[in-house]
Amino acid sequence: MPSLAPDLPARLALAQAIAREAGAVALDYFNRRDTLVIETKRDLQDVVSVADREVEELIRARILAAYADDGILGEEYGLQSGSSGFTWVVDPIDGTSPFVNGMPNWCISIGLLYSGVPVVGVIFAPCHDEMYAGGLDMGATLNGKKLTLDPSRNIRNAVTGIGANSHVTPATVAKIVEDLLTAGGNFIRNGSGALMLAYVAAGRLVGYYEPYMHAWDCLAGYCLVKEAGGWYHVFPTEGEKLTKGAPVIATAPGAIDDLKAIAGL
Repeated sequence: MPSLAPDLPARLALAQAIAREAGAVALDYFNRRDTLVIETKRDLQDVVSVADREVEELIRARILAAYADDGILGEEYGLQSGSSGFTWVVDPIDGTSPFVNGMPNWCISIGLLYSGVPVVGVIFAPCHDEMYAGGLDMGATLNGKKLTLDPSRNIRNAVTGIGANSHVTPATVAKIVEDLLTAGGNFIRNGSGALMLAYVAAGRLVGYYEPYMHAWDCLAGYCLVKEAGGWYHVFPTEGEKLTKGAPVIATAPGAIDDLKAIAGL
């Protein structure tokens, strides 16, 4: 685990300020989404718009203006290497499908790695005006209120979030649902993995599992969950692995063993 960098509180404050500014831009687009030209990427469910690109450009510009030597990985524009040991990991609008379809389940996700470990996590949900923020050894908050997970909650007395996409087979997703229900749990999926990870940190969900997810979707949420007292399955961050997908699991203490079993870990 890396030691606390001297300027980590300043980086956390910057991430919150950027997320709020980016959220305002995204919310403006959301409120006039009928004017957006929607494009598809891998399949018809994997969509992107000018809003995603403009918001990421804004986030990158603000970060590099303050920390020119930092690296940045964003969903829309890829990896720009740095020399400081810090790499920002950004999803400008996580939950683009809900976004373009008029649902509020989307967010701005800004994470920060230091020596490969998530050390800052900021997730801002503009439609709810909710700012989730956390930093290594600094705890996690929701709109300034400290988040602390309840160890008595598990998959049987709380709700679990799951994610699915075209990277995994329908049979795989069906088996996850079957195993979770058989174990006495229940689930939701709201279309934004990053936001559901924030909900784990806030205790709204007891855990989140997605068998294939990208770094920009999960690393901010990982930091939040850890700082709230939870656990996460380490995401590979070495070299090119950072740009590839991997299984993502984050849970409150009482759900660790059950979700590990469901994921086959």
